[in-house]
Amino acid sequence: MALKATIFKARLQIADMDRHYYGEHALTLARHPSETDERMMLRVLAFVRHAHEDLAFGRGVSTDDEPDLWIRSLSGEIELWIQLGQPDEREIRRACGRARQVVLYTYSGQGARIWWEQLGGKLASLDNLTVYDIPPESVAVLGQLAGRGMELNATIQDDAIWLANAQTAVEVSVVARQAPGMSR
Repeated sequence: MALKATIFKARLQIADMDRHYYGEHALTLARHPSETDERMMLRVLAFVRHAHEDLAFGRGVSTDDEPDLWIRSLSGEIELWIQLGQPDEREIRRACGRARQVVLYTYSGQGARIWWEQLGGKLASLDNLTVYDIPPESVAVLGQLAGRGMELNATIQDDAIWLANAQTAVEVSVVARQAPGMSR
């Protein structure tokens, strides 16, 4: 018998002063049995950083042809493709060919550093690719906010990100590895 996804609900208040985006979102997250609380909360963090009325979660960890989050236009084109982890070069190039903008979040500490050392030079020519790394310390504190029914407040100002529930407030570090206009 296959294990089923666990459903989490999040009510999210976002104040992104860098993008002048202020909104409230009711999210339903399906956490795949192989997914950790930390990775699920990284999906929430990615939602916070790219919040938009059309931003939606993909079908999940077990689906190769969809990202973790995306924005699709009314005509079906992929405007934004957001993926977590360390995909291989072929997957990244395919995503960059399909979407106007691709954002990748790595989060496994030393493993992500080694992955970047191997692929960073090969990916530098992809003008529509942005790569961020979330340090392990930030991943761990994000996991502490996970709960089946979450009420979260998110604040972004001067590239600093704060996520809070009624008991805990955490600052999350995000390190840019590659971004349009960034010197390489």
